[in-house]
Amino acid sequence: MDYEKEIETYKKRIADLEESIKRSSVPIISSVVDNTILVPVVGYTGAERFELIRTLVLEYLDKHRNVICVIFDFTAADLNEKELHEYDSLALELQMLYNTLKLMDVRPISVGFNPQIVRKIIAAGVQMDFESYINFRMALKVLLKEQKASL
Repeated sequence: MDYEKEIETYKKRIADLEESIKRSSVPIISSVVDNTILVPVVGYTGAERFELIRTLVLEYLDKHRNVICVIFDFTAADLNEKELHEYDSLALELQMLYNTLKLMDVRPISVGFNPQIVRKIIAAGVQMDFESYINFRMALKVLLKEQKASL
C-alpha cells in the first residue's frame, strides 16, 4: 500500500472540507425585498473574516447582477470582547467592504449593532459613515417603504 499517496489524498480532502466550512460560515440569504440579500455575520470579525466576506459577496454579486442592496447583520457577531483599538480595524474593514459595494452601485446596510458596541465604537473615536438600523426587521421596513414609494 502506498502510504504517501494515501496521505496526500487525505490532505487534499481535508483542504477541500476546510474550504467548504469557510464558505458555509458566510451564508448569503435572499430577502423578501426584491434584489436584496442578507449576510449574517456570526462569530469572529477579524480582517481575515472580512476578506472572506468581501470575496464571497463579490462572487455572489457577479453571478446575481440584479442585487442592489446587501444587508449585513451583526447581531451574532463577536464584538463584545474587542479592545478599544480593535474598533479602528473593524471600522476600516467595514469601510473597505462598503466602499467596494458602492463602487458596484450596491447599497450596503448594517444592522444589529447593540448599544454597548456603539458606545465602544464612539469611545474609540471611530468615524463610521454608513447606513445602519437597529435590526433586520427595521431595515426591511425601510426598504419595503422605499419600494412601495417608487411604484
